[in-house]
Amino acid sequence: MLIVIAALVGVIGWIGDPLTLPLAMLFPTLWALARSRFVAALVAAAYFLAASRGLPQGVANFYGADLGPGLFLWLVASLAFVAVHGLLWTSRPGGGRAVRFVLAAALMAVPPFGIVGWAHPLTAAGVLFPGWGWLGLAAAVVGLTAMTTRAWPIAAIVLGGVWLWSAGSWQAPTLPDGFRGVDLDMGQSLGRDGTLERQRDLIASVMRAEGQGGRIVVLPESALGFWTPSVEQLWRNALSGSDLVVVAGAALVDRQGYDNVLVEISAQEASILYRERMPVPVSMWQPWRRWLGQDGGARAHLLANPIVELAGRRIAPLICYEQLVIWPILQSMLHRPDAIVATGNGWWTAGTSIVAIQNASTLAWARLFGLPLVTAFNR
Repeated sequence: MLIVIAALVGVIGWIGDPLTLPLAMLFPTLWALARSRFVAALVAAAYFLAASRGLPQGVANFYGADLGPGLFLWLVASLAFVAVHGLLWTSRPGGGRAVRFVLAAALMAVPPFGIVGWAHPLTAAGVLFPGWGWLGLAAAVVGLTAMTTRAWPIAAIVLGGVWLWSAGSWQAPTLPDGFRGVDLDMGQSLGRDGTLERQRDLIASVMRAEGQGGRIVVLPESALGFWTPSVEQLWRNALSGSDLVVVAGAALVDRQGYDNVLVEISAQEASILYRERMPVPVSMWQPWRRWLGQDGGARAHLLANPIVELAGRRIAPLICYEQLVIWPILQSMLHRPDAIVATGNGWWTAGTSIVAIQNASTLAWARLFGLPLVTAFNR
């Protein structure tokens, strides 16, 4: 029964609606109620696999393959979550069990385990305690800890009441003043079609956003494809005579590999604004290549550039996968940004709820810290 309930919590909690995220707060109780380490591991597996259920289909879409490779990666990705929660489980109730769960949550929040720390229950903090910031995060930790003790029914009632109150007054984050995000529906051609016609289509989309009051227009991840001097010059010429600033995703390639970046373009200049800290493991980030003396793959700038300066404001950028794990946003929040900019290229998630989960997570973090949010996604 615990395993079935854990799977349901994973499915419903991570359906892609921020208001269902607090259901994830039930996971520590299910873990604590397990009668053996083996059952605790199965509870963790059921929760994680249910929450990340879109991965097999997403991998199949990305590689144009059947579900086999996706199922394999899905199971491999769950190993860290299952191992951490299985090994730290204890049959002794009380403070020791609570401390062990907090340790497990901490390990899944930061690298190396946090690299695959999807579906972290702490993401619900922004729904339960909007605007509380770090105090709200601490309150969520206290709530999760209480859910592992004998007092979990009382904790569940309290958290449920807070959840209902928050849901009744829920408001989406505001847009940063002067920002506009442009969502695209260009499928897998975005970033792969390097023709002049495609660049002109993107420029036209930017000009339409400017007409709607956007002084800083954000395009999705990979929008510009390869970042080259020719692409830079084309865009700067297009922005000539305008005060418009464009932030767009691109790939900066060299002999060793590439960086997944956001570039800032104006009529006067263009520069690399942000280098992705955590690209998608396996499909983009392939660290074993360097261990084997090979080149290729995206670089992970793990703890670099948590915030960037844009138009006099401190911005916390999040590209795609960084929205599914929690350490990039928490690292950025330590530097007190003024807004969050979240981009993605989710064509490969067709038929899944992955993009919806990314959006729900980003909305929750923006609400927790009371920050404006601008998003730009391609589907």
